[in-house]
Amino acid sequence: MALALTPRSQRLKQHLETWLLHVWYGSKHRQQWGWYVLLPLTALYCVLSALQRLRNQRRQIHHGVPVIVVGNITVGGTGKTPLVIALVEILRNAGFKPAVVSRGFGSRGKTGAVQVTDTASTVGDEPLLIVQRTGVALFVNRQRNQAIEALCEQHPECDVIISDDGLQHYRMGRDLEIALVDGTRRFGNGCCLPAGPLREPISRLQQCDFTLINGENMRIQGQVAVRLGNEQPQALTQFAGQTVHVVTGIGNPQRFTALLAGFGIHTQLHAYPDHYAFTGEELHFADALPIFMTEKDAVKCRTLALPSVTCWYVPIVAILDEDFTSALLTRLQADKD
Repeated sequence: MALALTPRSQRLKQHLETWLLHVWYGSKHRQQWGWYVLLPLTALYCVLSALQRLRNQRRQIHHGVPVIVVGNITVGGTGKTPLVIALVEILRNAGFKPAVVSRGFGSRGKTGAVQVTDTASTVGDEPLLIVQRTGVALFVNRQRNQAIEALCEQHPECDVIISDDGLQHYRMGRDLEIALVDGTRRFGNGCCLPAGPLREPISRLQQCDFTLINGENMRIQGQVAVRLGNEQPQALTQFAGQTVHVVTGIGNPQRFTALLAGFGIHTQLHAYPDHYAFTGEELHFADALPIFMTEKDAVKCRTLALPSVTCWYVPIVAILDEDFTSALLTRLQADKD
């Protein structure tokens, strides 16, 4: 069960995350002293994680249905959720019957099937968003093997499973690995945790079947804003020249503000930690400027008391290169045959 953080704990967490981002992605001058402080811990992390990986790989469980893992080797948002949604639609259009498993990060520990009527606090914001967008069968469990077993039992028609994250969850057997890289941040200072943002060395990408770079062979696209409350859409071009508050709890809020800036929208960013549990107070400002958020934030804010000003969220779509899509379907069809 996830523990609720006090306001002071939330502030301390935000300060720590801000400092780490400076160490990982800041200028060499700002990074240097942080490296010296954290490098001994990085050495320990690398040894322990390598041992854990070997132990879990020996205990790896394979399932009777192909498993595609969508993950990354860095901490923070790279665009996995839009990619999972896109993969569900691609597989369906190709005649497959996909399903999804997820850890359900930020949830209260519910296991089993996610329904559109669930709340983000119960099942996690990303699983709920995926189900609401696609209607796909999705099971959450911190032990992904258990999620796969329960899913296959209840949905025997499923012929391919997508794991939302889980690249480092080595007890889960997998048939294909898709690694996603942030095309702007890349790998930061190139160090593993905690001196850098890497969960695993960059060389890990060589073992993946596919590597997608957000901003290159995968692009994020958003064209409309949807009003929270009545779900009325409006073209983002209609907000050109306006100043808006951006309230968001995602891994890389700068990517979202850059998308809005591309439409000529001026933003005042109010960034909270990834998977942040909004209370509603974060949406109230002294002025009457519109409030923008991501769709991932919106699944958590729909049940809150909204301010009198308009609140909007922006649905995001992942556009994938045809070469990748063709290669993926070819691999899956070969395994199916």
